[in-house]
Amino acid sequence: MPIVILPDAVANQIAAGEVVERPASVVKELVENALDAGARHVRVELEQGGKTLIVVSDDGSGMNRDDAVLALDRHATSKIRSATDLVGVRTFGFRGEALPAIASVSRFTLLTSDGSGGTEVAVTGGRLDRVDAAVRQTGTTVTVRGLFFNTPARRKFLRSVPAETRAASEAVATLALSHPEVGFELVVDGGLRLQVPSGQDESSRLVGVWGPHLAGTLIPVQHAAGAVRVSGYAQRPGDAAPTGRRTQLFVNGRPFRDSFLIRAAEAGYRSAIHPGDRPSVLLHLHLDADQVDVNVHPAKLEVRFRDRIAVERSIEEAIRAALGRIEAAAPVGEWRPIPHGGEGWRPGGSAVPDSLFAPLDPDASGREPAEPTFAAPVTQLFSSYITFEGPDGLVIVDQHSAHERVLFEAVMRHLADGGAASQRLLFPETVELTDEELEAVERHQESLHAIGFQVEPFGGRAVAIHAVPAPHPRFEAVSCFREMVSDLARGRFGGWANRLERFAATFACRAAVKAGMPLSEAEMRVLLLRLFETSLPPHDVHGRSTIVQLPRAELERRFGRQ
Repeated sequence: MPIVILPDAVANQIAAGEVVERPASVVKELVENALDAGARHVRVELEQGGKTLIVVSDDGSGMNRDDAVLALDRHATSKIRSATDLVGVRTFGFRGEALPAIASVSRFTLLTSDGSGGTEVAVTGGRLDRVDAAVRQTGTTVTVRGLFFNTPARRKFLRSVPAETRAASEAVATLALSHPEVGFELVVDGGLRLQVPSGQDESSRLVGVWGPHLAGTLIPVQHAAGAVRVSGYAQRPGDAAPTGRRTQLFVNGRPFRDSFLIRAAEAGYRSAIHPGDRPSVLLHLHLDADQVDVNVHPAKLEVRFRDRIAVERSIEEAIRAALGRIEAAAPVGEWRPIPHGGEGWRPGGSAVPDSLFAPLDPDASGREPAEPTFAAPVTQLFSSYITFEGPDGLVIVDQHSAHERVLFEAVMRHLADGGAASQRLLFPETVELTDEELEAVERHQESLHAIGFQVEPFGGRAVAIHAVPAPHPRFEAVSCFREMVSDLARGRFGGWANRLERFAATFACRAAVKAGMPLSEAEMRVLLLRLFETSLPPHDVHGRSTIVQLPRAELERRFGRQ
């Protein structure tokens, strides 16, 4: 067949196939243009999920008559001037195809004013109908009716009205989250779906967009590593669930999608969350504009990083650091996302010996008791919980979960470093096992030896234990060994992808001090010091809370002092 040049109308419809996938794509392009125009307030109206009507109004800078007409030509843009501008572009709606592509598959009206006079441009299916003078305050209103009316094949593949409404609403919510300084309104079929004022801080905007329930489970994230800075919010591990999570990524203020970066964020939750739970996160990446290419996707939904490994590592480290602060502990009462500021609070203390297997009671080992830097009294409740006064309220620590976290991280260190010391038994203990348990012992022989269990076959299904670890004075070694081997055989920690982490979690759970076990004040102080020296003090290895906070504000509210 001969080669021909496509008519502009056909070329615009092809461009529309790349840029305008559905009503949500139109909403995203038009709202981004409004933001680039300096709008302080954006109003979006939808009917039938955007299939029949989309209206986007703003109070931005607007356009004069010549620019309004020129904006509907292909490749017309105010955002770039040369190919070099595509690298490090700092605006949102920079693609020149957007407006003419939308106009080519709809009944399109552009009403705009730059303050010196208004202009209305009407286009039907890519054909310019009229250009008239009009009256409008400074800003722009774009009306899109009958999307894909002239391309029925495209219209046939649109989803249901509820599905298209959700997608368009999500597009507005995403941009509202990235611009808390701008007010947004979303009206769906005559009903107000979203309304947030201008001039909000990010935590208030989160409450307005994601709702107080979800926003109240988030903690701030702040981290810088090399050229990459990460900020935002992450969900407390104890509030994560297998379903219902929300994730949002921004790079230099631009929303994008990247499943691998979400996985990097999830990696930061390792050993703090139950396998299968999926936390909600909202993360901003800040890096030099020339380190990211945002012009790799027709709809600007994906980006390319020059050093992706550094970005993934920074995200994982940022999440890990946020979860390690006491702000990540479960609160009592109402909670709001904590505004960014400071590095959070982690009580410190004098150095505690690195040996996991030293007795928990410092006096029993002959060492001088470690003096904590927090001076408040330490109290045990119900022989299970340790309490003390924190900077913002009462801190309650589950002694079993706390010791479990301490043991887990110490075991991981010893597994990596080649093992820990053990205590030789005067008379070996003989333990009878099932076939599955014997297989588990053989499979984990090296790991058992690394943490201090020296085990040898004793004939049949029996094994002889010659040496054991001693993580605390009340440690029942044989009972712990039986329970641990049973857990390993039954796959109780089977959700762990890392076999060594599964092993360490199993031992930590069985070896930690138990609830109902009285502790001396010295033991409690040393346990707290060791807990706050771990990477994730507020969380045990099951995804449960180690620390619960009772904020002072909540306490005063309960006593009627507010």
